[in-house]
Formats: sequence, structure tokens, C-alpha cells
Amino acid sequence: MATLEELTVVATQEIEDAKPMYKQVNNERLEFTDADYDQAIVDLANSKFDQQENGYKTDRQEAYGSIADQLDMIYWDGKNTTTTFQDHIDAVKAAHPKPE
Repeated sequence: MATLEELTVVATQEIEDAKPMYKQVNNERLEFTDADYDQAIVDLANSKFDQQENGYKTDRQEAYGSIADQLDMIYWDGKNTTTTFQDHIDAVKAAHPKPE
């Protein structure tokens, strides 16, 4: 797992590679100021760090499927004495592990 400082180095390079960057102010296209570039680096590094630390949550939520589908799996597991729901949850957790 990368530290915030390491991700800041990556973000800095990505912003440098993307230059020039522009913003729209009062219907006027202006190139970023040095302060804008500095803020863009901070924002990108923080975003990368958040994705690294918490991205698995969103990935799991998408992979679990809808509540209705989960309840249907639970219902049919009870009717058929199967473990489809538990197997599904185990597979999602294995595919999207929590960072250590």
C-alpha cells in the first residue's frame, strides 16, 4: 500500500504530464495558476489515497447486487437447503479484499 506522500509523487507527475490545464472563469478560459496546479495535485493525491483505502467498499457494493437479488438468494437457499447466498458473499469478499 502506498503512502499519501508516495501517491503525491504520482499525482504530481500526472498533473505535470497533463499540462497545460485550464479552468473556466466568467466564460473565460484561463490556464491554471501555480496555486491551481498545487491544489490539483493535493486533490488527486487525496483521491488516489481514498480509492486505495476505501475503494473496496464501492467495489463490493456493486458486486453484491441488489437487495432484492440477495433476498431472493436467501429465500431459495432456505427452500433448497443450498448455500448460494453465502457462496456469493464469500466470492465477492475474496474478489475485493479489505486492505490490511
